[in-house]
Amino acid sequence: MLPTSSNFKKYHAILSQSPLFHGCDRQFLHDRMVHLEPIEHPRGAVVLDAQQTTTTFFIVVEGRVKLVSRAEANEREITLFLLGPGEAFDVVSLLDKQAHNLTAEALDDVTLLSASADQVRNWISHHPEFNRTFLPYLGRKMSLLSELASDLTLHDTGIRLARLILRHVDPSSSKHEVNLINNLSHEELANMIGTVRVVANRQIQNLKRRGIIDARRGHLVVNDLDALVKQCDFTVPKPGSEDGTFES
Repeated sequence: MLPTSSNFKKYHAILSQSPLFHGCDRQFLHDRMVHLEPIEHPRGAVVLDAQQTTTTFFIVVEGRVKLVSRAEANEREITLFLLGPGEAFDVVSLLDKQAHNLTAEALDDVTLLSASADQVRNWISHHPEFNRTFLPYLGRKMSLLSELASDLTLHDTGIRLARLILRHVDPSSSKHEVNLINNLSHEELANMIGTVRVVANRQIQNLKRRGIIDARRGHLVVNDLDALVKQCDFTVPKPGSEDGTFES
């Protein structure tokens, strides 16, 4: 992307707040952006398939993308990650250079910044400044996968739904507003907790009846944060936390 392009400053501002680049020198980020190219996709489009995970690296700058693992035998799927502006994929393939059973799909009209995986591997190999942000970001993603595996193995769907909502509560919002997942369909929410739509809907209605959440089309708010926390073993992120630390 040329520094003279119309959206260069806009995307620079987004990436400067991204966990992947936050804290990096302004000029360092400027120089990396020269290697990024904007790509737009409509809602519902497949923006990355399994084979592309070894060759292409993407950063979301507008809209949301879900990373899905799908079983061809029965067409069941689970959403591994839901990514918003500033988030990147596929970070693991940068290190192991292996194709992953992973598909990235646009939940909204999205704009991505793309680079070759080899180019980003060069950043990792030759720029310690990038590693200071990339490695904690990678660690956080691995931690989230571990949490997902634990949830699916150890907890029932009610607890898994509660933990999903809590992960997306805005810690800086006094009204406990929910980010990223607040307007997803019940089917999409079900895919994020490893169940089916009818079960997810039943659990959502249960939380509504108890006054814990207010869930309407395109709107999800936590009314009783303490009650939601008590339903599962979870701690809420500190307001302003950028490194994945949590209150005890």
